[in-house]
Amino acid sequence: MKTLVEETVVAELRTGGDEAVRLYVAACAERMAPLFIGLRAGETGREADVEFYRESVGHLWNVDRPLPDAADRARLLERFPELQPVEDGNTGVADTYTFLATLALRHALSVHDTGNADHAVSCGHATLTAMGMLDQNATGAPFTAEELRLQSLSVSGTAAGLWEASVAAGRERFRAVLSRTGGSGRRT
Repeated sequence: MKTLVEETVVAELRTGGDEAVRLYVAACAERMAPLFIGLRAGETGREADVEFYRESVGHLWNVDRPLPDAADRARLLERFPELQPVEDGNTGVADTYTFLATLALRHALSVHDTGNADHAVSCGHATLTAMGMLDQNATGAPFTAEELRLQSLSVSGTAAGLWEASVAAGRERFRAVLSRTGGSGRRT
């Protein structure tokens, strides 16, 4: 499969240590988190899913060791409606972005379970797919370029400022998607 992740980033993920790969997926998941949390918050019956997502992303930042319950978390995440087959596919704005956010977290958890860098590449690919769609739908949006920059920063060997940059980028993405949903944050 051709990936949107830059070749240099892929090479770093495949040759870097486990901690570097875990840092990369933690940052990707953090940037995608507001899309899931913000778009599903307040939705009836999804309170536990939102909390589970928030908690899982927080645990990913413990990059010095794999999550001992990563496989269990991945299995729970696979039960989310976003990862269930839909006959007509995801057509709503909120559904599309929450699917990609859930998929990114699924791959991030897989990295902690298996240590496989290919899951990290898939996590980055899901994130870049979402940003490409956002660029197409938001006038003058530089979301893909910013994501590529942050992914490169994630594998650069320094974590200084990465969490803060990821949180800020995630909030900006959420604001852009929210403007496309009519500001409600709920399914459209």
